[in-house]
Amino acid sequence: MDFRLTEEQELIRKNMREFAEKYVDPIAAEIDENSRHPAELFKKLAEGDWMGIPIPQEYGGAGADYLTHTLVVEELSRSCSSTGFTVSIHVGIACMLVNLFGSEDQKKKFLVPMAKGQHLGAFVLTEPGAGTDVMAATTTAMAEGADYVINGTKTFTSNGPTGDTYMVFAWTDKAAGRKGLSAFIVPRGTVGMKAGEHFNKMGLRSSQTSEMVFKDCRVPKENLLGKEGNGLAMAMTGFDHGRVGIAAQSVGILQAALDESIRYSKERVQFGTPIARHQAISWMIADMATDLSAARYLTYAAACLKDQKQPFSKEASMAKLFAAEAAMKHTIKAVQIHGGYGYCKGAKVERLMRDAKITEIYEGTSEAQRMVISGNVLR
Repeated sequence: MDFRLTEEQELIRKNMREFAEKYVDPIAAEIDENSRHPAELFKKLAEGDWMGIPIPQEYGGAGADYLTHTLVVEELSRSCSSTGFTVSIHVGIACMLVNLFGSEDQKKKFLVPMAKGQHLGAFVLTEPGAGTDVMAATTTAMAEGADYVINGTKTFTSNGPTGDTYMVFAWTDKAAGRKGLSAFIVPRGTVGMKAGEHFNKMGLRSSQTSEMVFKDCRVPKENLLGKEGNGLAMAMTGFDHGRVGIAAQSVGILQAALDESIRYSKERVQFGTPIARHQAISWMIADMATDLSAARYLTYAAACLKDQKQPFSKEASMAKLFAAEAAMKHTIKAVQIHGGYGYCKGAKVERLMRDAKITEIYEGTSEAQRMVISGNVLR
């Protein structure tokens, strides 16, 4: 088995690292502090053709594989996990759902501007009473003439306040159970759809998250994504892709934590020697590096299965579970290595620790990942 990236993948990783160091690193602390969506940064990402990496060229993308997209999310997250996550949701879920299930007309109308970075995509599924339990959702979409009329409230919508093209899930036939959920493409500005205020989150602060309220929101029937009743299957497909993205985000966070820990432990002197030479510190770094490699290989393996058109749901959950928990564990250790300085605002490891926590929660909690994994293993 060849674990090496191709020359093209290595070049794209290198180019994204240079982009992140030039444009993302200088503003990462500021956009976190102010919970600001950096529109100017996403304009540069669009200009660099980074917003549709795995989407076919005929639909505005770069035509690369999903592993390459994963590398981009990892490198962005190494500098700013909010930025990496925003790209992950946009590309890995919103763009991919239209690419996989959309009609030719929908791809030309909606996917092309998304893949070019002109429009930002959003995934609208979670509700106040329906998180892991998707079937508990209550939002409805009733057929009425040439339209569907959507009513309900969604929450924790990533890219909610800043999105342009929304993948919205609602019941077209609640009595049909798992075959009653459908998906719709709803553009910004559609009458009856309103984004709420951005949530003041502990971490991932520049990634915009809000409620989405639908009140007699009329959507033309040609905006039905795929077939009526296939929404649950599409949502699960979106989760599989998204979980690879969260794993990549976690790997980026963990790499940054290791980078910062190595740098600081070599500079900080205690008892007449750099603390990197103290076994207590060096062993923390050894564990961090080991878990980073394991998380990275799990993540790349899941992405490769996707590229090979093989089932990857279990592997996506394994990668997300391990990488997220490793990121949380080792960002705490990174703060410990930095001591009091790491506990202060402005320290990158403090931001990394806050950002790491959400990776254990969204796109399915760690507990939900264990449900998916055990279900596959025990089946």
